[in-house]
Amino acid sequence: MPADLARARRPSWRARFCRLPGELYYVTHSPVNPTGLPVYLRLRELIVAAIIDGTFSEGAMLPSVRAFAAEHHANPLTVAKAYQRLQEDALVEVQRGVGMFVAAGAAERLRRSERERFLTQEWPAIRRRIRLLGLSPDELLVRT
Repeated sequence: MPADLARARRPSWRARFCRLPGELYYVTHSPVNPTGLPVYLRLRELIVAAIIDGTFSEGAMLPSVRAFAAEHHANPLTVAKAYQRLQEDALVEVQRGVGMFVAAGAAERLRRSERERFLTQEWPAIRRRIRLLGLSPDELLVRT
């Protein structure tokens, strides 16, 4: 394997190995990027959350790429990539020369997909942690 390729496959200085009981996983989080997601996906998640919670209702116009970029201190090309992903997922509709608008039914589709993602990807780890700590459902409900 060429030296440049081997160097490219090395983990970044931010990467850490963490061990939980029974599993080993690779964490690429950092204080600057606690989720480990690329910036365009984090921006997409902000818009998705705003659609789900009703900040952007069906038919509502999204901020322009430049306005959203300025508000979130991001590169306009990065915001354009996030908007493109929303368009590919049929969550927004483009009206050429006017702007992007939240598509009909986008909030419900997002809610369904986010529920599914939570139950399949996030919940198993939370459940393991609850079991590891010996917490009961009553204890969890009292704290909320």
